[in-house]
Amino acid sequence: MINNFHLIKPLLKFESKDDFYFIQILQRKKDHKEGKVNGTNNNSRLVKAYYVYSEEYLDFITPEIIELCNLFNARAGINLNRRSFEKMALQHLKKVTDQIINKSFDKAAKAYSSVVGAFSNETDKRWILDIDDPVLNEIDMPAIMEYVNTLQPISEEDKTISILPSKSGFHIITRPFNLKDFKQNYPEIEVHKNNPTNLYIP
Repeated sequence: MINNFHLIKPLLKFESKDDFYFIQILQRKKDHKEGKVNGTNNNSRLVKAYYVYSEEYLDFITPEIIELCNLFNARAGINLNRRSFEKMALQHLKKVTDQIINKSFDKAAKAYSSVVGAFSNETDKRWILDIDDPVLNEIDMPAIMEYVNTLQPISEEDKTISILPSKSGFHIITRPFNLKDFKQNYPEIEVHKNNPTNLYIP
């Protein structure tokens, strides 16, 4: 069981009423090998999405998130790059308009979650270094974190923000860096620029 609520909560910044974070509870096919997960996506099914606009609201929904994950054997992920209610509304309007023009009326209901997943409004962007087995046993995590801090752009701030446990390893949360140089030294490590990290896994 992975419960990262206490580690993730200090990473969240709510600077205006326009800020929010996107949480999804997903039931993944590979977590249900005994049966099929039915949904429009063959790999996963969305159980519920949340648009978290304050720490108090996150505290309020935490028991429900845990209960739903346990009930559906699903996992909750949060994107640590903030979203903007205003910008998401405009992107949603554009997407729905495009769908109507293309006569894709059946897709309009899911347009909002789609744009929220795709577009962030974060000035202090967060990336994820996804370190899983078997890579985990072959690397020196302190050396990786130290190396990331030497990459461009050079900053007084530490580029490595946090380390979050995953089911089979760790997510190192970082600020952006020179990806080309990093990949030359660590080609086996996946870097995600706008993906969710693990909030809760039963």
